[in-house]
Amino acid sequence: MALEWVVLGYTAGAEAIMLLLLTVPGLDGLRKGLIAVTRNLLKPFMSVVPFSLFLLMDIYWKYETRPTCDADSCTPSESLRHQKSIMKSQRNALLIASALILYWLLYSVTNLVVKIEQLNQRVERLKNRD
Repeated sequence: MALEWVVLGYTAGAEAIMLLLLTVPGLDGLRKGLIAVTRNLLKPFMSVVPFSLFLLMDIYWKYETRPTCDADSCTPSESLRHQKSIMKSQRNALLIASALILYWLLYSVTNLVVKIEQLNQRVERLKNRD
């Protein structure tokens, strides 16, 4: 199961790097290439959404079937294992949320940058026409 979280973490990292590169000022020469690469990667990155929902259901299932550990009914090692499991689930839920939010931001920013480029081209054509 750890491989799924590694894949989701690398995907979220790639989304964050592309988002950062698209929004950093001064990269106008690279921007057209970055836009093309990002637009081509948006469809494969769309698989993050159902994958994240599957992992979220997995976290929920593990939470529902987890044995309860009250203070009197378990040993200190069982209590520690229970707390670690809860922390791990919270970390994984945070990773899922960040991957989904980064995908949405990347999609929105890419569309805005494309619209800005189209408007700049329109302005240039109007200036050249006049």
